[in-house]
Amino acid sequence: MTISKERTDAGLAFSRGKALVSKGDAGYQAEQGPDYLPGISAESVGSAALWLGTATIPPGRRTKAHVHERHESAFYMLSGEELELWSGDELQHRDLMHPGDYLYIPANVLHVAVNRGAEPAVFVGARNEPTAQESVVLYPEMDSRVP
Repeated sequence: MTISKERTDAGLAFSRGKALVSKGDAGYQAEQGPDYLPGISAESVGSAALWLGTATIPPGRRTKAHVHERHESAFYMLSGEELELWSGDELQHRDLMHPGDYLYIPANVLHVAVNRGAEPAVFVGARNEPTAQESVVLYPEMDSRVP
């Protein structure tokens, strides 16, 4: 992702004590699968330690097995039907999320999210890592553990 001069200048204004209103940045599909639309990030406002935006998992889709090595993530489910979250060293834990639920993923926890519903699962998310493609590490050998 290229950071434009306008975005770089916005980050400099932020660092000089000026608050910024952001219209967000271009959306992208993350390496691990979801569609992200960043509102606050290193790319959009020059954030040094925070990412805030939306994440969407389309109907019938799932993320790849992955960890975020250096950051925690938090999500609030806005809409959709139900989302399965598989986590743990062997992806042995299964939890269900519904609209109105919060999710916390500690750093370095293996996880997979699955949307088996007919509607997109949409979340507001935050993490303590500001870049577009954060410290994600894929574990393709673990993908088949989630049905």
